[in-house]
Amino acid sequence: MIKRIDISAVHTSLTKELHRYITKKISSLDKYIPKDARGSVHAEVIVKEVIIKSKKQCTCEVILHLPGENVAAKESTMNMFAAIDIVQEKLKVQLKKYKERHTSHRSSQKDSLVGDFIAKIRPMRRHR
Repeated sequence: MIKRIDISAVHTSLTKELHRYITKKISSLDKYIPKDARGSVHAEVIVKEVIIKSKKQCTCEVILHLPGENVAAKESTMNMFAAIDIVQEKLKVQLKKYKERHTSHRSSQKDSLVGDFIAKIRPMRRHR
């Protein structure tokens, strides 16, 4: 689970319902983060509400601070909950790419070590 989620609201009130919804959505992104990085992830969430030409504009911006990289997404819609949902989907895509970049290297390194070990064992078995 993402250890720290900082939520700030600009020109809007942060209700318990909105706070719970943001926490739930951001915490669900945990499964897309590599296991070794999960303990050090920090999320910043900024929700903003502005009225432009008598239309409400709700903006949600999320910045995830991951080891070695930051991942960010921002969306503006007429509904705050919809903006949060869209940002969550954008972050899923970015986190999948991050996870591929940071786990595939290790697995290929591990595979090469296993291959080297097996290559050393095979000649030993033939001599018996």
